[in-house]
Amino acid sequence: MAQVNRGRRAMADINVVPYIDVMLVLLVIFMVTAPLLTQGIKVDLPKAAAEPIDLRDLKDRKPLVLSIDRTGRLFLNEGDDPESPLDAATAQARVTAILRLAPDLPVLVKGDREVPYGKVVEAMVMLQGAGAARLGFITDPLPAAAAPRRR
Repeated sequence: MAQVNRGRRAMADINVVPYIDVMLVLLVIFMVTAPLLTQGIKVDLPKAAAEPIDLRDLKDRKPLVLSIDRTGRLFLNEGDDPESPLDAATAQARVTAILRLAPDLPVLVKGDREVPYGKVVEAMVMLQGAGAARLGFITDPLPAAAAPRRR
């Protein structure tokens, strides 16, 4: 027996409610995980009234950053695990390999304010030995009231 279609037509609209539900779930997941994706090295940067890095020097590349925590451990933002400490020889070997591929890559030192000055100098010498021609320092800006005025 053939079924008779009594005034019912096929519905041609797409139900978008399930898609909105999935989108909202993904939004919540990304909002929760985004703060966890920041670099986990705790460094209390010194404050200085320094000029910011010119973005044209970076040329849309991420600079090579050597971090020194308050205990003097070295961390490099490149490699398999940027949150694991490196000894000076391993850090120098990695920096040398990276700078061989990109010799004009900006190299920055991110030293904790409590680390002895000698450790920062040792890190700078190690970076220069690895082939870094120009080094920069990462600092926090001074509070607005303490910043010197420019003329």
